[in-house]
This record gives sequence, C-alpha cells and structure tokens, in this order.
Amino acid sequence: MKKTIVFVSLLALLLAGVTAQAQLKKRVAVFTFEDKSEQGWHWWSGGSPGEGMADMLTTELVKSGKYIVVERSEISKIMQEQDLGQTGRVTEQSAAKMGQLLGVELAIMGSVTEFGVTKGGGGVRVKGIGLGSNKQSARVGIDVRLVNTNTGEILAADHIAKEESSGGIRVSTPKFGFNNRTDFDNSLAGKATRAAIEDIMGLIENQMQALPWEGKIILVKGATIYIKPGSDAGVNVGDVFTVYSKGEDLIDPDTGISLGSQESKIGTIKVTSMVSGGKAAMAAAVSGSGFAKDNIIRQQ
Repeated sequence: MKKTIVFVSLLALLLAGVTAQAQLKKRVAVFTFEDKSEQGWHWWSGGSPGEGMADMLTTELVKSGKYIVVERSEISKIMQEQDLGQTGRVTEQSAAKMGQLLGVELAIMGSVTEFGVTKGGGGVRVKGIGLGSNKQSARVGIDVRLVNTNTGEILAADHIAKEESSGGIRVSTPKFGFNNRTDFDNSLAGKATRAAIEDIMGLIENQMQALPWEGKIILVKGATIYIKPGSDAGVNVGDVFTVYSKGEDLIDPDTGISLGSQESKIGTIKVTSMVSGGKAAMAAAVSGSGFAKDNIIRQQ
C-alpha cells in the first residue's frame, strides 16, 4: 500500500513538472504575406489579401493562448530600421535577422498565390444586388514558410490550397473585405481562407513543439537579475533556469545570418518576483557567477 502511495505521489510530481514546462509560451512573429496571386482582386476592399491573412493568423495565434505574438507595430519598426519599410519584402534571411532582434523563436512568412472568386452562368444586378445562377467558387492558395530565427533554417514549408463552392441561385453583395469580418467569414472566400489558416495553425503547432524555449537576461543590477519574458509567457516565481553565455557569432558571409556560436554554461538562476506588466521577471543566482545582459536562459 505504501509503495502504491509513493508511486502515485512521484507520478503526480512528474506530471506537475511536465505541465509547468508546457505552460512556458514561445514567441512568434507573423510577417505580412506577399501577394503573388495572378488572379486580380480589384473587386476586393479593405486591404490586400496578404495583410488580411496575416492579421487573421495573428488573431488565431493570440486566441490559442499558446504563444506570445509580437505586435505588428514592433515588426514595422524593425522593418523600417532594416530599410525594408518601402518594399515590404521579407526573405528567410531577413526574417531570421529581424526575428533575432525581436526576440522570437519562430518567424512565419509566406505569399498568397491564389485568391479569387470565379462565377459561372449568367446573372443580373437589381438595385446593387447581383442575382446569378450556376456555380460560384472561391479558391485560396498560400505558400507558407516557418523559419527558425536562431539558425535561419526553414523548419517547414508547405503550399496550402482551399476551395469553397456553391451552386444554384447566387446572391452577391457589394464589395467587402477583411475589415468587415462578419460578412467575410460568411462568404465563400472567407470560408476558404479560414480553412487555410487552420492548416497553417496545425503546421505551426507541430514545429513549435520541437523548438526549445529560450529567454534572455536583460539587466543585471547588483544581486538582482532581470530576465525576459515574464509571467505573460508562463514564467512563475520559483522557476529555475540554466544560464548560458554566447561566444562570438559565426556569421554567414553571404546572408549575414548567424550560423550559431559557442555556448558556455555559467550557472543557474531562480525567479524571485515579477516585473509589473508581466513582460519581465526578477531572479537571483543559485549557482555560478558572471551573469550579464544577453545571456541566454533555458529550462533545466
């Protein structure tokens, strides 16, 4: 009986440790998808498909509660600082570089290859409302790439295509766009887009499980060590992290992306309290010394 109680207690502690680890949220940045669709969307309103789909994906990531999603304003600021504000073009190399500056583990980028509605049969318009017959279909295609910002490696790349169609009497309303989310979600284009976003969410979740969680020391002031992230990422008082110092970066001369660096374990720290707002925390040394800004922290 005692052995059973001991076993159950140990199992409960193990499960509690796994749960605590699973609560730590990883950070992700969603860049605006480039529009490469051959099919024109002059009928569309409320922003480009690339902007709208990136916004939808960002919303779903936030709603999932599993990740810290970088705000679009922070991405725009980095893009301007990196002279990408005019073209808006983001490559795997630049995404990795910006991801490192933003402090995220994963950068999500891609391009819209198809976005449009095709109509069959004839139709008439009465007082601004179109009435038609036969088939109407919407097709959405997205090339999506997930980039490990630490290495610049493309962890996953996929072409996702979705189509929704309807037959019989067709009723079309005036132009609408992503900014009219209710109408959009009920449209064929909206349903196809939503299905594509769901597939991208699955792709992200699979890759994020394999990426190690990381944080950083942002300031050392006396015996107090300030780290990020904080409680907004699931960090709790009492959590213990291993601290590593980075050596010189190995920079790819062709891309300018870091290929990694030598790391040295310098000690462990324990979280003592949270900074107001939850984006940072305070910790104290448990073992080791020489802790400094930009040191990497990882789960033990």
